Amino acid sequence: MKGNKLQIWLPLLFSLVLIVGMILGYQMSGYGTKDLFSVSRKNTLMEIVELVKQKYVDPIPDDSLESGAIAEIISRLDPHSVYLTPFALKEANEELQGNFQGIGIEFNLLKDTVNVLYVIPGSPGEKAGILPGDKIYKVNDSVISGKGLKSDDIKKLIKGPSGTTVNLAIYRENKSLQVSVTRGNIPVPAVDASYLISKNIGYIKLNRFSEKAYEEFMKATEDLQKEGMQKLILDLRGNGGGLLEEAVDIADEFLDADKRVVSMKGAHSPSKEYRCKRPGILEKTELVVLVDEQSASASEVLAGALQDWCRAKIVGRQTFGKGLVQQQYNLSNGGALRLTTARYYTPSGRSIQRPYEKGKFIEPQQISESFQQANRKSQKDSALLQQNKRPFVNTCNDTLYEGGGITPDIIIPADTTIRPEMISRFLTESNANYFIYQYFTKHQKELEKIASLKDFTRNYPFENLWKEYMAFVQKDTALSLKKLRKTEQEQLLLRLKAGLARFMWRNNGFFYLVNETDRAIRKAEEMLQE
Repeated sequence: MKGNKLQIWLPLLFSLVLIVGMILGYQMSGYGTKDLFSVSRKNTLMEIVELVKQKYVDPIPDDSLESGAIAEIISRLDPHSVYLTPFALKEANEELQGNFQGIGIEFNLLKDTVNVLYVIPGSPGEKAGILPGDKIYKVNDSVISGKGLKSDDIKKLIKGPSGTTVNLAIYRENKSLQVSVTRGNIPVPAVDASYLISKNIGYIKLNRFSEKAYEEFMKATEDLQKEGMQKLILDLRGNGGGLLEEAVDIADEFLDADKRVVSMKGAHSPSKEYRCKRPGILEKTELVVLVDEQSASASEVLAGALQDWCRAKIVGRQTFGKGLVQQQYNLSNGGALRLTTARYYTPSGRSIQRPYEKGKFIEPQQISESFQQANRKSQKDSALLQQNKRPFVNTCNDTLYEGGGITPDIIIPADTTIRPEMISRFLTESNANYFIYQYFTKHQKELEKIASLKDFTRNYPFENLWKEYMAFVQKDTALSLKKLRKTEQEQLLLRLKAGLARFMWRNNGFFYLVNETDRAIRKAEEMLQE
């Protein structure tokens, strides 16, 4: 009987001994019983943040410490993992969704003043009468001129839910005006331009891989095919990426069978690959793809797949080199963590990720020395060892190398006779968009008589445009056209012509003019005509 009682109480005795042991262990290690039974004990980082909030000499915004600490942690991982504040996340999602809620204007900050550069056709801003060149100095009750605000601060004031109203105070030709604008949904196109460069060569400029990129690309393609397109120049220059699935769908239109487009692998995520699923309408279309140092991520996935399968010639400059995949994890504060979870590989198996270490990119001249140091220390711990420039062979026996982006088949170096920063400065500081608007309204009747873009580029007296711009610039003593090289003056005139064409033929007009003297496009056209 006693033995039976002991068997009944023995498990309880063991439990009590275990609990007492845990309590004594926590007390001996410096923690109290309270820590043992708390749901989650604060770590050192959380303790420091709380102490600074409660004890620091000056008041600190609630989220600034957390944001700073998170940014510091993420910066040690890789160059692409990022913490997004609630506002930054909203903007990032709008880019991917292909629309945002606002009034539909583009602006810049010049001399601490908001200058309207462009008003999207059909937008609430256009309907309310806002014009390029307007200077916004007040949003609702907030004066924004002379306050040292940043662009993000101004966007927060102007943007808002569709259907709500924002009241703007603006200066126009030294007159003050009050404008009330009802916000709406503003589309952000993924396709900037699509037109026939010649009788059978089409051109499509894709600026991002948003949710509607594939849909817009197909619409542009089908329209060009109806006009007689048989060959295509796909311009991915400046395209920083976006949604991987959109890039895969576009690749599927060029590649046949079940060819692999991209594969992904990570230490804590399962291997995954994307393959072609359907017959594409462009499988027989001759193709040249344009890239540059700002072509990244999904752009490199598309370009890499087409290059590996020998489906297209790549022309331009070496791409950015983003071969890491981010997964978004939404946070309780409304922000999100975009954390790198895998590397992606082109169909031949090469990684195109630029070399980095401790969250920072490594410049090319540093790679050799750092690589040797990493070899001496530890082959497992250095991201540099992912960048050993191993050779790969594509389906037409070209040798390709991994690391540092996609190397074009034909390299078109940057034009060193032109300083883009000088052109941008003149366009911005002279308020060129306002000049172009004034010029357009002044000459609108004669401009509207022009039948086509070709007629405009060949026959319009652009010397008059340049003379009027010179007179416009001379009003600002800080600017002098003598500071520009001859090639830069020619480029500046080209941008003025393109801006004027944009008023008449929208983005197609702008890119038609800009592309006329583009060496990469001329080379691509030459290759397709052979």
